Amino acid sequence: MKNYDIKNGDENGGIMVKIAAFIVDKRRAFYFLFAAALVLCAISIPKVRVNNDISSYLPGDTETRRGLSLMEEEFITYDTEKIMVTTITPETAEKLQKKMERVEGVKQVEFENDDEHYKKSAALFTVTLSVHDDLDKELEIVENIKKQLDGYDYYAYSDSIDDSSKQLEKEMSVILAIALIIIIAVLLFTSKSFMEVPIFLVVFGVAALLNMGTNYLLGEISFITKSVAVVLQLALAIDYSIILSHRFAEEKETKNSYDAIVAALSKAIIEISSSSLTTLAGLAALMVMQLKIGMDMGLVLCKGIICSLLTVFLIMPGLLLMFSDKIDKTMHRSFVPSIEKWCKIVIRLRYIIPFIFIAVISAGAVLSSMTNYAFDATSEQMKKATENSIAKSKVDEIFGTDHQLAVIVPSGDYDKEAKVISLIEKNPNINSALGLANTEINDEHMLTDKINARELTKMLGIDYDLSCLLFQAYGAEHEEYSAIFSDVNNYKVPIIDLFMYIHEKMDLGIINLDEDQTDELNELYDTLTDAKAQLESEKYTRMVFTYKCDVESDEAYQMLKDIRADTEKYYDECLLVSDSVNSRDLGDSFSGDNNKINIITLLALLFILMFTFRSAGIPVLLVLAIQGSVWINFSIPFLTGQRMYFLAYLVVSSIQMGATIDYAIVFTNRYLELKNTMDKNRAAETALNQSFPTILTSGSILTLASFLIGKISTNAIISSLGTALCRGTLISIVIVMMVLPQIVLLCDKFIEKTSFKKETVEADKAARREASGVMFVNGRIRGNVSGFVDGVFYGFIKGDVNAKIEFGNQNRLLDENAIISEENENNEEN
Repeated sequence: MKNYDIKNGDENGGIMVKIAAFIVDKRRAFYFLFAAALVLCAISIPKVRVNNDISSYLPGDTETRRGLSLMEEEFITYDTEKIMVTTITPETAEKLQKKMERVEGVKQVEFENDDEHYKKSAALFTVTLSVHDDLDKELEIVENIKKQLDGYDYYAYSDSIDDSSKQLEKEMSVILAIALIIIIAVLLFTSKSFMEVPIFLVVFGVAALLNMGTNYLLGEISFITKSVAVVLQLALAIDYSIILSHRFAEEKETKNSYDAIVAALSKAIIEISSSSLTTLAGLAALMVMQLKIGMDMGLVLCKGIICSLLTVFLIMPGLLLMFSDKIDKTMHRSFVPSIEKWCKIVIRLRYIIPFIFIAVISAGAVLSSMTNYAFDATSEQMKKATENSIAKSKVDEIFGTDHQLAVIVPSGDYDKEAKVISLIEKNPNINSALGLANTEINDEHMLTDKINARELTKMLGIDYDLSCLLFQAYGAEHEEYSAIFSDVNNYKVPIIDLFMYIHEKMDLGIINLDEDQTDELNELYDTLTDAKAQLESEKYTRMVFTYKCDVESDEAYQMLKDIRADTEKYYDECLLVSDSVNSRDLGDSFSGDNNKINIITLLALLFILMFTFRSAGIPVLLVLAIQGSVWINFSIPFLTGQRMYFLAYLVVSSIQMGATIDYAIVFTNRYLELKNTMDKNRAAETALNQSFPTILTSGSILTLASFLIGKISTNAIISSLGTALCRGTLISIVIVMMVLPQIVLLCDKFIEKTSFKKETVEADKAARREASGVMFVNGRIRGNVSGFVDGVFYGFIKGDVNAKIEFGNQNRLLDENAIISEENENNEEN
């Protein structure tokens, strides 16, 4: 008989036992290292930058990304707030306009007594702020503006002043708190000891803080990633703690606490690592997306899984050993009910449901491809009742929809700009146009109109000779000598360029004007400087239009084609930037990203499962079952007539494939083990019943966590992601608990023929023993011994044995009287 020396590691333990023993022996050192890491992470978490602009993750060669980058480099863009005040007169609106203009930080308040600004006793103000790139200051200014409207019914919203991240942070805190309460309840229901639950929470808390703190190393993360990472990390990784805890409980039945935790850890490292690979594969597939938010989410979530693994492997063993006695004292019976009746029903229906399932997933595959995906985050946000979305909806009801479009062209030719603006303004979907070439300076002139010396004299009221001198000096400086050698009145200069030149010379003291002229010129210069900063740089000119059609409509896309055609009549190159262009670019990247993610996820899972089960058939069956659940999940939006935000599909399909396939692995592993000791029908029933607690714990936590995200979050993107993941997890659970056992049974011969371990199977069969009566067993057995036994056994059995003996030996005794003598002989030998 062989002795099992866990500290030194025997032939069955090997290197993993030595590693596990080292971790347990050095547990205090690991406590210190993790405590130091937590301190650093606590300092780093507030410093992690959050990116709220999803368009910034577009590939660099898309029109939207190039246009936004160029506008950020070349122009100043001031944020605006739209405010609609209802039940007021035009006169009252004008008074309110003046009140708001006096608020510090307000640059301009646009209001006219016309149909664009006053309709149905409601006044629409567009407030431009003088501050930009300082969200906290902008929010303070907006609050001060609203104070001027006390006593009035008003609706205020902004597409550019976005404080949703703060609201989202509050919501996710609530979601996490509720999720923790629910998870504690689930763990108390499914655990075997009350003391296990606090240990689970400590381990998860450490892992979550490590993941959040190390985000600092990435520079910045998206608001979507920040919002869902903690909750998804909790839901996806809680299994690892449960597996180690259950292993510890099993080993303690035959060992002391120290030996038990070393044995449990040596086995759990391999088991948990294998389980995590499928989850990591699904999340890693996100990193290949063209849309770089996939890299952002995939990296943070994969890092979260790795942090969870390290915490479970390095911190949890010490905690289990420390609180081993308390775990024993708080043991309780399992509250998870047996589902034997359900299992029998499932097996009886094996010739019916699988064929229905094939029909359903075939339809799901077709319908999911027909689902209408949304790419405009703003329009999706309108589905959620927030203060911003309600206000926008109210304004749209009275004044109509209004979206902005920027057209960027090379600068330097105001005549071309004027012609382009004139053409685009004729488009029936255009509401308004703004550019240097159509900005009025007075009732007679536009800002870019060309004037001569006599017209300048009339405009500024300066001496004609001085005016002529200014034109000649301007011409000489710009190497345009017709102003000197021909009639100066035939030489014309754009007003904007001329006024900028005059102001420059005035600052240098070359030109002297009286006080009134100087004040007028300074005021005009401020206006011109501000306009140029927003609309013109040395290389480019920006023209801004508003349009009324829906962002993702065919009408909008046709409008973009028409505007591009009109612009290219005068310019060789142009860039269009708008929500519609952004949606088009996101749509273009979606099809490619979708195919890449699906292919990489499927191949990675097939590869991992093939080596896990040493079979070619099992991976195909498991992936088919979970892929079927994905198709069913995303066919539901089509059947209900709902649009789904594209990012929710990409993220959820990866998580659903990578995470919920673990449920299928749990059942299949148990089935393959049990069918060596019983007939396959009974093995399937038993495997399903034994898998239920694990699937219930993991599945319910992921389902409830994602349900909370979907219901509580007011951000439409986050909400759609949570709803889809909740629905997908439920569908996966149903398929694993109902359809997968039937498929495995029907394909049992296919599984055996495609197995890479036939020799092992034959050896397993050879190792089985069948006997009746009284016998002495020394070693580990697994199977039916007048009941089911799985463990290291040393003693006598009276009854029928039909079990696999994994190591050790079994001697059949002819009668009970031989027991004592046989035992004495064994003791002498030992």
